Amino acid sequence: SSPRPPPGSTYFPDPQPFRDEFPGRSKGRRAVTAFGMTLILIGLALLGYMAWEYYGTNIVSKHKQSEIKQQLFNDWGKGLDSDAIGLLRVQRFGNKYEAPIVKGFTPDALARGVGWDTKSAKPGQIGNFVIAGHRVTHGELFSKFPSLQRGDLVVVETRKDIYTYKLRNSGTSITVDFTASWPLQPVPDPRAKGQRQTHAVLTMLTCSELFHTRHRSVVIGDLVATEVKTNKTGATSG
Repeated sequence: SSPRPPPGSTYFPDPQPFRDEFPGRSKGRRAVTAFGMTLILIGLALLGYMAWEYYGTNIVSKHKQSEIKQQLFNDWGKGLDSDAIGLLRVQRFGNKYEAPIVKGFTPDALARGVGWDTKSAKPGQIGNFVIAGHRVTHGELFSKFPSLQRGDLVVVETRKDIYTYKLRNSGTSITVDFTASWPLQPVPDPRAKGQRQTHAVLTMLTCSELFHTRHRSVVIGDLVATEVKTNKTGATSG
């Protein structure tokens, strides 16, 4: 038997080993904790992605678009064409709105400016001059697209000329599935497939909703004025 403590001292019994009377419950708690931590990490990752997609890409793209415009001004100042084919101005988007128009509809192109479908007509030419831009993310150059109204003027400046188009419809009146190809036709009309264009028109495209969507909003305009620039080595004031 264990020796008894001397008189006047405090007696502490030998500690007994801890026993988990409910081992299944402990494992369940650990599983719930691990699951909760996983959900938190996923949530943080999603928040980070959303922050980058809706804020970070705008900062990067606006900086890149500013560089492209500056390069365009430099090239035009030397009497040279630039990588960007021109500048887009839409008063409905703001008095200071001025966006570079770049070649292509690829994600990279649409992050650098307003994209031009290189298979479509050039600015001012007979045919359908087709451009597209983001409503959100990557500079959101077409964020105010729904505010467009019939009769609004859209100005496209190239190194040599300035073209003004007048819109036929508002920014919310035509919505198509993203698979619809008629807005890219020479005559942008679903009933005019295969028809030959006889005058210069403009078609502008963007997503019809703010988030991922199958639908595209479309506006169409007619060329109403052409101004030959007297100074072909610079851009006019926006």
